[in-house]
Amino acid sequence: MQRAGVDPAAALERFFTTAPAWLGGADLAEPEQVVRLMHELRGQSSVSQLARRAHLSRHQVSRWMSGRTQPRLPDFLRLVQGASLRVVDFVGVFVDPADLPEVAELWRRLEARRTGAALHPWTQGVLRVLELDAYRQLPRHDDAFVASRLGVDEDEVRRCLEFLSDTGQVDLVAGRFEAMSMAVDTRAQPWVGRSLKAHWSKVAAERVEASSPGQFSYNVFAVSRPDFERIRKLHLDYFRALRAIVGESEGTEVVAVTNVQLFPLDGVETGEVQ
Repeated sequence: MQRAGVDPAAALERFFTTAPAWLGGADLAEPEQVVRLMHELRGQSSVSQLARRAHLSRHQVSRWMSGRTQPRLPDFLRLVQGASLRVVDFVGVFVDPADLPEVAELWRRLEARRTGAALHPWTQGVLRVLELDAYRQLPRHDDAFVASRLGVDEDEVRRCLEFLSDTGQVDLVAGRFEAMSMAVDTRAQPWVGRSLKAHWSKVAAERVEASSPGQFSYNVFAVSRPDFERIRKLHLDYFRALRAIVGESEGTEVVAVTNVQLFPLDGVETGEVQ
């Protein structure tokens, strides 16, 4: 990558939601830094969980994680997909995916999904309802069932399903829709991510106003800058742990939203002291 004019550390900073501090000065040509990267991607997942999601043997993954051996590129990419479901985005920070026949069509669909997600934010909820055990037990698809599980009207459900079908995110199989598993990262188009965050914040506010069931908590506090950083790390660790639990959950009975927010009211960027 470096010979091709690509800085691996800079590319990976674009991949991570919040780039780890160690990445800035890392020489990713060194085996120990590759091991560190694999642990960063792994997050809270166990070796067994990661191996299962990546369709690799636990013994192989354990040896790679300990640094005893290094994975070949195809196996490393399987690890990335198993850990994040974002292997296409990972490849995309190093090369233009449109130039790679193996991923060009996947990339085109991801771009369409990214843009469309802002126009149809309830699609995220619709996809999760299609994964519910109760939905899979229906004799055929029912817009009313989906609408009732989300608290929206049936017209919204139909609009979302039309978009999901057009962008290859669902298939109609034996009378019911099936969701295709692929994470949609919005950082390439920041306005999409902001739009989705605003949407779910508004939904939460509406549910609070309506006294709907849920855990709606807040805490306005004053702390030192270093302690704010400690809290921010806990915030990120919690979110990673939450995603690990979701990824390993053996049942699908509830569609839920977690709306986790942490921000300084003075508007100073994290890590800055003024």
